This record gives sequence, C-alpha cells and structure tokens, in this order.
Amino acid sequence: MKIIIAGAGAVGFHVAELLSKENQDITLIDLDKDVLLHASTHQDVLTICGDAASIHILEKAKVDKANLFIAVTTSEKTNLLLAILAKQMGAKKTIARIDNPEYLEEFQKEKFKKLGIDVVISPQLLAAQEITRLLQKASFTDLFEFEDGKIAVVGFTLDMDCPIINRSVAEVSRLHDDFAFRGIALLRENETIIPRGNTILRRGDHLYMATQKQYLDAASRFVGKEPRTIKKVMIIGGTPVALRTAQLLEQAYAVIIVLQNKSVGKKFIEVLENTLVIHADPSNIDTLKEEGLANMDAFVALTPNSETNIITSLIAEELGVYKTIALVDNVNYTHISQNIGIDTIINKKLIAANNIFRFVRKGKVEAIASLHGVNAEMIEFEIHKNNRLTKKCIRALHFPKTAVIAGVVRGERSIIPDGDFTFDINDKVIVLALPDAIHQIEEIFK
Repeated sequence: MKIIIAGAGAVGFHVAELLSKENQDITLIDLDKDVLLHASTHQDVLTICGDAASIHILEKAKVDKANLFIAVTTSEKTNLLLAILAKQMGAKKTIARIDNPEYLEEFQKEKFKKLGIDVVISPQLLAAQEITRLLQKASFTDLFEFEDGKIAVVGFTLDMDCPIINRSVAEVSRLHDDFAFRGIALLRENETIIPRGNTILRRGDHLYMATQKQYLDAASRFVGKEPRTIKKVMIIGGTPVALRTAQLLEQAYAVIIVLQNKSVGKKFIEVLENTLVIHADPSNIDTLKEEGLANMDAFVALTPNSETNIITSLIAEELGVYKTIALVDNVNYTHISQNIGIDTIINKKLIAANNIFRFVRKGKVEAIASLHGVNAEMIEFEIHKNNRLTKKCIRALHFPKTAVIAGVVRGERSIIPDGDFTFDINDKVIVLALPDAIHQIEEIFK
C-alpha cells in the first residue's frame, strides 16, 4: 500500500515508524530537514523536504498513486487543505488531524467528506475519551470496548490479594464457570504471552481478558478487585487534552483541575461549567495535597511533562488515590506502568495511530486497539463474504498460535466462542495477534 504522510511531528513520525515496520510504501513530507534525516536513517521511508501544500511537492510524492494520504501537521487548517488537495489529485482515502471540537460534529464530517476529506481525527479528543472510559470502570487498568461494549477487553495486575495467582488458566476456567471470559494476553515483565490452558498465573503478571458487557463487575471480583464508583477527580495540567477531558468528565464527576498559567486558566473557566479551576504549580506535591489530593478517587496527570505526570501519579498512589492515569509522550514509558505502580499510562501518538491503522489493515476492519505495554494488536474484523470462515469451525481454520479470538458480536448478541464455533456473514470478530501473526490473520479475514 502506498501511504503519504504530511507532517513529521510527534504523530506523523510515530505513524511512519509503525507503518514502515509493515513493509508499506511510505513517503514522509516535512519542512524540517533534520527531522527527515532522522526518519530516513531510522525508518524504511522515502522523505521529501518541502511544503506539503505545494502542488509540485504533492506531485513529486506521486499523490495520484496514494492509497492513503495522512495529513498530521501542527496546523489543522493546513491538514484540511492538504486532504482536499490530495483527494482532488487522486488519493484514494484521506485523513486529516484536527483540534477544533466543532469539526468533529457529524454534520461537519459529512461536509468534509463532500470536500474530499474522508476521515478527521483528534488525538486530544481520542485521549480524553479513553480517560473517560477508564474512569467508568476504575477497577481495571485498561478497558477497550467493541461494538458499543458488547465485547470488552479489560486489564488487571495480579497482586497479593488476587485469588487466581499460582493457578493454571485451565484450573481458573473450571473454578469460574459462572461467567464467560477468555484470557487473551499476559504481560510478564516485558514479555507478551498468549495464555494457554497450562499457563500458570503469577503475582505481578498483567492479565488481559475478554468478556461480555454484563460480566464486567464479575470480572473485577474474579481477580479480587471490588468494583468501585469514582466520584471525585483531580486533573493537573493546562493542556488542550486536559480541557477536553474536563469537559467530558464534569457532568458526571466532581472535577478539580490544577494549572499554573493564569491566562490559560481564564480560558478554562470560560469553557468549563462545573469544574473548579485552581491556579497553582501542578508539579508541587504540597500544593496538590493542600487542594485535597488524598481525598480524590481518581488522579489524571495531563501536563506537557511526562516525568511530572509519572511522579505525581506515583505520589497519588501512595496517598491512597484509587485510580491514577498519566499521559506520557515517550512511547517506551507505556511499557512500565504496571511495574512502577501507576494504574494506566496513555500516549496520544499510540491512540491516534490505532485510529489510523484500521485503514491500513487488509480485510474489512472496524476497529484497532493496542493494549498498554503488550506487543500485540486487537483488530475487529467483519465477515463480509461467504468463504471458508463461514464453512469451517474455528478449530479447523488453523489460526496461528500467536493469535487468539477474543470474542464475536452477532447482531445484538456477544459470544466468547469455543473451537466448535462457526462464523456467519456480518459477524464482527475481535482478534488479538502478535506481530508475527498479523499478516496471516489479515489473509484469513481478507
């Protein structure tokens, strides 16, 4: 697939890096020669230095041959213009990164499609939505919902109080047959394991399981964590993602936001309706304590400084805050959250990349998600034609050993399938696959 990325900033560079590992034909356009030099020496990409809004540069990139054009510069107006130009010049599908929440309204999206912009994405909004989902089911370290939550994939750290440690997966399944679930991935230190019947669960493991919506509370109790409702939330940071998060949370929770810049604070006060805005240094732990940190149910660190977010979240954990979430820029940090004590570390680049990747994968892909720290992808495919998938049971399909079917949604029904299950046309199938299995899975569902 020929893919052109305009903008080699944080999101563009990361998307290019991920796609280059997929043996895709990637062209990266940017005005910054140093960034492009770094990209060309670390990635298998073609780089073009110049203004992506130039017709000459787009022609040089062969935009007319592009299967996918991704505009992720720092200017949303430039991104919209680029997507329109690329479509007019022959690109098959266009994606534009935006920040203005008005542009995300459905009627606006329809207008953009008529202009040639197929998809608009907002990394800020995507991150805020993920935080909202995590707070709704706070006993999980991770929560990914498919088909309006009909199938959910949840993550837990198996600690001293967990009743299933030192047992095999098969033994746990026999002891807990009161609800449908499937262990789909195990993060042990830095290793990703697909759990099998003889896999022994150990203290410190991070377990991901798939279950049905009605069993989420049962899944929490299953690993020894009593479900808890979040009421009071403290957010730190004067960033756009902090504002978007507060907007989503303030109607359901008592929200305090701590930020240092007074002019930014005035803007927040103008936009927010039910959030207490406090002007103070969000990295000052004594200040956070004075503002009631120890009395919070959840702490969300969204400053521009990853280290500040991690350290303040760890302090919140020590003070007994039930749920902690930290935003980080460094993708490598997403692998350490379970080891250092923070409930969840999120990264805007990864979230945006997942949103883009569904347009790269073969087959009819409905959604993609990355489990934090896990070297695997969750992909939701739709069975869109009758073939061997609808004629043979799962056991006879010879799925790779480094992939597992998490669940199936058939109409309004959700199913955790066994080996005798057979797919139907229009089924939505959620698969977890390690990198070495992804292309084989794509071929199966193509």
